[in-house]
Amino acid sequence: MAYELNVNGKAMTADVDADTPLLWVLRDTLGLVGTKFGCGIAQCGACTVHADGAPIRACVTPVEAIGAAQITTIEGASALEVGARVQKAWSELDVAQCGYCQPGQIMSATALLAENPTPSDADIDAAMAGNICRCATYVRIRAAIKRAAGQEA
Repeated sequence: MAYELNVNGKAMTADVDADTPLLWVLRDTLGLVGTKFGCGIAQCGACTVHADGAPIRACVTPVEAIGAAQITTIEGASALEVGARVQKAWSELDVAQCGYCQPGQIMSATALLAENPTPSDADIDAAMAGNICRCATYVRIRAAIKRAAGQEA
């Protein structure tokens, strides 16, 4: 079946089965490979994208559940003012080590700051708890979120 999707502000069509996870639609059908596969069970956060600004796990979200939601991927994050700030802070603080989890980390951080522009450490911990970094760059992630919020760590 053909699904009309709004991804990063562009109308796109994906002719896939209804239960195809959004992750594979983005990567395999639409060619947006920034969103990563990590665990396939919504536990690691590598596949985080936004649906109408809210972070979701693309690995377990069937394309049929998207409807008219505006999907934003890491490729579109810099078009958001807060997303551009987060990406700039990530770069300035050299957050990424291997980098594999970073698209999901950035998308979760962007959603956090869009909802709460001045998060406490507890707010950051809660928002980022579902994102795993095997390189353990958590201290730099928190510092980058603080910098993007205008609160130096």
